[in-house]
Amino acid sequence: VQLQASGGGLVQPGGSLRLSCIVSGSIFRINAMAWSRQAPGKQRELVARIFNGGTPDYADSVKGRFTISGDHAANTVYLEMKSLKPEDTAVYYCHAEVVIAGGKNIGVDYWGKGTQVTVSS
Repeated sequence: VQLQASGGGLVQPGGSLRLSCIVSGSIFRINAMAWSRQAPGKQRELVARIFNGGTPDYADSVKGRFTISGDHAANTVYLEMKSLKPEDTAVYYCHAEVVIAGGKNIGVDYWGKGTQVTVSS
């Protein structure tokens, strides 16, 4: 299973970015997809998560500004980020809980390599 994130970059404060992540491989089912981030010198934090058929949840720091959505048919998850702040600067990682095709019916977490988001004037 591989996860490939894209869409990061440099944006001014108050700007917007949209991250995308495609999950590929021997997938039977994706139980959940999520985005986490890690800023320099800080611990990795969960930003947003969406369960298959469930309601998204968000970190308090991004509520009202970020929106996570998933296209389960395309095994893709998006993170729409608006009103970006310098403190949103971090490497953003997509991850997913995946049940492998032909294996045991157990969800395993897989992570992508991350994409850099820099918010600066």
